[in-house]
Amino acid sequence: MDLRQLRYFAQIVESGSLSKASRQLFIAQPALSQQVSKLEEEVGRPLLNRSSRGVAPTENGLALYHHARFMLRQLDQALSIARQESGAVQGMVSVGLPATTVAALGLPLVRRIRERYPNVMLNVVEGMSGHLGQMMRLGQLDLAVLFASDVAFDLSVEPLLEEELFVILPKASPLVAPRRTSLTIEEAAALPLILPTGTHGLRRRIAAEFEQRHLSARVVAEIDSLSLLMHCVYDGMGATIKPMAAIFLEGERGREWRALSVTGARMRRPNYLYSLARERLSPAAAMVAAELKDTAQALIDSGAWRGVEPIEPIRA
Repeated sequence: MDLRQLRYFAQIVESGSLSKASRQLFIAQPALSQQVSKLEEEVGRPLLNRSSRGVAPTENGLALYHHARFMLRQLDQALSIARQESGAVQGMVSVGLPATTVAALGLPLVRRIRERYPNVMLNVVEGMSGHLGQMMRLGQLDLAVLFASDVAFDLSVEPLLEEELFVILPKASPLVAPRRTSLTIEEAAALPLILPTGTHGLRRRIAAEFEQRHLSARVVAEIDSLSLLMHCVYDGMGATIKPMAAIFLEGERGREWRALSVTGARMRRPNYLYSLARERLSPAAAMVAAELKDTAQALIDSGAWRGVEPIEPIRA
């Protein structure tokens, strides 16, 4: 087995077709098929299921793909480090950010990296926390902001910040009297709510607070897309419970919102910064991690990121 075969195999899996992979790799399809056959012979197991619709990895093939993608990514980073000029920080760094974190931190972080480290290619992946956690475990990301402190034992994790959760609704919404700046948790539960689905960490956090007080949320829709959820709330279908970052980009659309704090409950969500283990983290990724923390702190200190405060480091 050699790295060339792994690159070919990874491209085939990602393309879903031998013919498409051969065009992308500039290799004749018979030669590509021969390399796959050699790889399957060495592994001793079928790696691809072939059909008229293309190819898909077998269970063994999928396992090999995840490890191959990690190995190839690490090799590319090692070559980038070896080629860089003395004292220069360069290379690609992949950062996973949930949608609300992207809204608050995304632009300031990208701008900061571009200004200070023009030779660093920042790859920002937006997704749900559970999906980003899986990508971290598979080595597909260098860094990620996640909402649980126990995603994986072999990753480095440190507390980043804690977000307060607010009841969010349009400024002109008739659901809550204009003079109100806060609601009790009982009043929040009685509102028609648009929330993420039950597998979403934020939904579980909200449900735990309600269940602790023997309350049931009046959920009228479940939406995991932040953009669609906020559209529905603004359209008057209900309120939502989100961190303040959820309305960061909404002001740019000319929308006006109200964010009401919830009393009688600890409606907060911790954020943790995950990274690959120190021995696997490239200098560029370590630098981006430091800049991400500094950017978040600067946004908090300036008041630009409201409803957020730093949290104490995890004790060993």
